[in-house]
Amino acid sequence: MMDNVSKLTIFTLSGLHEIANYRVTLFVLTLLCYCVIWLINLAIIVTIIMDKCLHEPMYIFLRNLCINGLYGTAGFYPKFLIDLLSTFHVISYAGCLLQGFVLHSSACADFSILVLMAYDRYVAICRPLVYHSVMTTQRVCASIFFAWLIPLYLVFMGSITTARSRLCGSHIPKIYCINFLVGKLACTTSIANVIIPAFNYTFYFLHVMFIAWSYMYLIRKCLISSETRSKFMQTCLPHLICLIIVVVSLLFDLLYMRFGSQTLSQNVKNFMAMEFLLVPPIINPLIYGFKLTQIRNRIIQFLSGKRI
Repeated sequence: MMDNVSKLTIFTLSGLHEIANYRVTLFVLTLLCYCVIWLINLAIIVTIIMDKCLHEPMYIFLRNLCINGLYGTAGFYPKFLIDLLSTFHVISYAGCLLQGFVLHSSACADFSILVLMAYDRYVAICRPLVYHSVMTTQRVCASIFFAWLIPLYLVFMGSITTARSRLCGSHIPKIYCINFLVGKLACTTSIANVIIPAFNYTFYFLHVMFIAWSYMYLIRKCLISSETRSKFMQTCLPHLICLIIVVVSLLFDLLYMRFGSQTLSQNVKNFMAMEFLLVPPIINPLIYGFKLTQIRNRIIQFLSGKRI
């Protein structure tokens, strides 16, 4: 029996069972949101690539944040749109693991890039005289490389341990796959299935602590200087807002999965599950696009037909 239950090839997703009456409307709204996500993120990415004046560390990190937004949403929206038009909501075993890998690694990469942006602002405001010697092209490229490599590696190791588990079920009570829910279907829990997720959570919790510490230091610095206060409001405030949005969006879903009440309606559960795939990819580029003067001016110039 154990050999049979470990050879599952299909998972069922139960999160869309209550949307039969308005799935076409939801499909149109979801497709519109996905198009908006691509439009605004791509606008920021292309603007930064095309304008040599924006080839600075802060904008390079922002470009990677937008790329990561497109990467993460690509792991969810195409499958979700297909499910909205289907009466059977299933996903293959390999597809489930791949979706979980993309969503997890995208969330982790968000924190890695936000750490780089926080460090960049710390050096720019608190140590402006050595900024260009610290944030060199080589160091920026190396930091971006590791900001992508480390999340991909850590999540890959977690996905491998999940894939090695013997499963005793195929029902996932969500609108997408994540490693945590696949791991709950395991017949037994291995030490690796406990240690690796615990390490990953701790590792990225320390990321959040580092960002919080850097901003506490920056705020204290801004209180004694009007010049640094102006620079903080212009470049750091958007980053701080983006960090809060990402953390709150992820915490909603993570805390609910572990401690939430099962009495909530399925629609509320679905919104909480989608929030970090809906709010940050739309709000983050909009905040930077409107707040950072150089990006806003370049986009306006492009839309008005002027050369950048």
